[in-house]
Amino acid sequence: MDASALKEMQAPLKAQYRDDPTAALITLKAEGELDGTGVACRVRTATALAEAGLHPATGGDGSQLCSGDMLLEALVACAGVTLRAVATNMGLDVSGTVHAEGDLDFRGTLGVDKEAPVGFRDIRLTFDLDTSADADQVATLIKLTERYCVVLQTLVSSPATSVHVNTAGTAAQ
Repeated sequence: MDASALKEMQAPLKAQYRDDPTAALITLKAEGELDGTGVACRVRTATALAEAGLHPATGGDGSQLCSGDMLLEALVACAGVTLRAVATNMGLDVSGTVHAEGDLDFRGTLGVDKEAPVGFRDIRLTFDLDTSADADQVATLIKLTERYCVVLQTLVSSPATSVHVNTAGTAAQ
């Protein structure tokens, strides 16, 4: 896809969102099924059913997806798509790879040490790019990719998150 095709595809959406900002407010949803056997959760993606389970560092056997890996995979996917869209709009020919890695201390998630953090301490996102773009163009490409990557901005800004419980058949205690 070239820049004009992408702009043509996005132009009506941008116009609609300018005219009616509420049309741009969309709630994305994900749902998981607690299977009742083992320690797993099945999540339906757009193209497949994914089954998440325990990471080997918490007792899993490695046969199921780890939600921490899935978070990093979502970051890589979003950053990669965003970079490609920005590069297309800038008229840049860019290929390469996107990598994310994060550091976890599993003592926290296993309750071994109450002082150990639960969750990622640090996440690093790296782009290995093959491009003829000059240094200023690459800097602009990365700046705009960082600005418009939904998953990256969600991780960086830590939005308010709430937890709710609905029960069926039994009273919640």
